Amino acid sequence: MERIVERCAGLDVHKASVTACVRVVTTGGELRQEIGQFATTTRGLLQLRDWLASFEVTLVGMEATGVYWKPVYYLLEDDDFELWLLNARHLKNVPGRKTDIKDAQWICQLVDHGLVRPSFVPPREIRELRNLTRYRKRQIEERAEEVQRLEKVLQEAGIKLSSVATRVLGASGRAMIEALVEGTTDPEVLAELAKGRLRSKIAALKEALEGNFSNHHAFMVGNILAHIDYLDESIARLGAEIERVIAPFSDEVELLSTIPGVDRRTAETLVAEIGVDMSRFPSAAHLASWAGMCPGNDESAGKHRSGKTRKGSKWLRSALTEAAHAAARTKGSYLSAHYARIRGRRGSKRAAVATGHTILVICFHLLKRKVPYEELGEDYYARNRRCSSEAHTKRLVRQLERLGHKVVLEPLVQSA
Repeated sequence: MERIVERCAGLDVHKASVTACVRVVTTGGELRQEIGQFATTTRGLLQLRDWLASFEVTLVGMEATGVYWKPVYYLLEDDDFELWLLNARHLKNVPGRKTDIKDAQWICQLVDHGLVRPSFVPPREIRELRNLTRYRKRQIEERAEEVQRLEKVLQEAGIKLSSVATRVLGASGRAMIEALVEGTTDPEVLAELAKGRLRSKIAALKEALEGNFSNHHAFMVGNILAHIDYLDESIARLGAEIERVIAPFSDEVELLSTIPGVDRRTAETLVAEIGVDMSRFPSAAHLASWAGMCPGNDESAGKHRSGKTRKGSKWLRSALTEAAHAAARTKGSYLSAHYARIRGRRGSKRAAVATGHTILVICFHLLKRKVPYEELGEDYYARNRRCSSEAHTKRLVRQLERLGHKVVLEPLVQSA
């Protein structure tokens, strides 16, 4: 088998150790292979770096194992090594004895012959931004869980505030809940804390706030409110830090924010997940495949099997799905028509994934061309040649027939 790399190395990375295999061609044309084992401490990784440099290694491949590959990759990327992060599913070893040394040899052999492709690893500034946006997402989700937990405790105590107030933690709701924690249980006194338009519902509030709110409930609610306040402060601090880190990419964020359904927070997440350098992906289709936002192709002997989407970044998929649902509510937009068109045939879940895929393709072209989004209009499919009037008519007839109507088509007679 042809060798394409003269000096390469394969790393089998674990939590506490790294097993390395180096394959180099000597001056006599013979293949030389060396094995080394190192600790994953900083001192051990520096020894690994020097060991690889002593063999003048140019390409290093390693398996993506949890988070353990990161300190190894980040330390070696500052040197003159070309690093390949390899998908674990692409490195299935041949049957037989399995050891760390054999794994390292197998990785090195695959890299040596060009039988694997490297995974996308964003530059350091994008990685830092990604850590911040993902942590902010977690904090937002945790806050939502605390609000739900608060509602459960109030319901347990017979406090039906959410049945009257739209927002339990609005200005009025927060004041009433804090009064309950401080020991005020008189529904008339609590209802008088209502502000603004909620004061028109004083009578309903008096009935809703009459419950069995005990000291136990006060303790629980007090701790939940304190946790929510802490999360609000944490989310605000993360938002400020993200603003600072993302400043060099503010133009790209503004471009992505022009897409219907993509607000600034979603645009920040998209930049953190896919970066801003689209030259890393040969085409929009490659980006969608990497993100796991396009169907697979499973065909054998003329039979097509389920082509479900592959696994990708759950953070990116979540952001695109949320953007798709928001775009579906944007009246008069191409994306809302796209979502509705697919939902009628395949359901809302597949429509959200398909619309998210379209948003990702749009992101690719906006970032590559450095141009804002241009709206195509909700009548795009009707105007486009790919959607003929005959096919559109048949689709509308089928929709009416599913609703129980009998449809008879007659051509419209135009006057001379």
